[in-house]
Amino acid sequence: MAGLLGDKHRFAVEVGDWDGSALRRVDLWVADQWLTCDDNMTFVKQFRHYVERTAVGVRFGEIAAEPFAGLSPAATHRRLLAGVRHGEQEYERFGFFGRWGWGPTTDNVTSFLWRDEDRMVITTEFWRERHLLTHPEHAGTVFAAELPTAEFMAILEETVAALGDGEGVPVT
Repeated sequence: MAGLLGDKHRFAVEVGDWDGSALRRVDLWVADQWLTCDDNMTFVKQFRHYVERTAVGVRFGEIAAEPFAGLSPAATHRRLLAGVRHGEQEYERFGFFGRWGWGPTTDNVTSFLWRDEDRMVITTEFWRERHLLTHPEHAGTVFAAELPTAEFMAILEETVAALGDGEGVPVT
């Protein structure tokens, strides 16, 4: 087991045990929130590919700069989300888990990612009714985290390494 990579108060990936030859438990955390509470089993080869793709995007400056100067991360999240609902294409530029293909493990949150100088800003919001019924305090709450770009990059690269080549325990 690889353990915790990063800081749960900001952004962390917890790589856990294998479940057969293709699945592995992976938990994601942003701003003290456990995002993978609905589904934390990943198809390792696919998930590893998308995390690596995100790392390459960060490394080569494909993460857009702060979209609305002067707004808080939560206000920026809400403004981006309102634009998405009205057909604007901002999700293609600022979407995080969906844009970069992190799969069904993150389908329960709306998330955005942008660069603010030498820092990355991540925002998430739970949207599934089932989750909001059991956690009513999350309704309408935007969770935001900021961390140095180098730290974010290191977490992504460590996650790729921890996931390995995507080959787990053979199923017998």
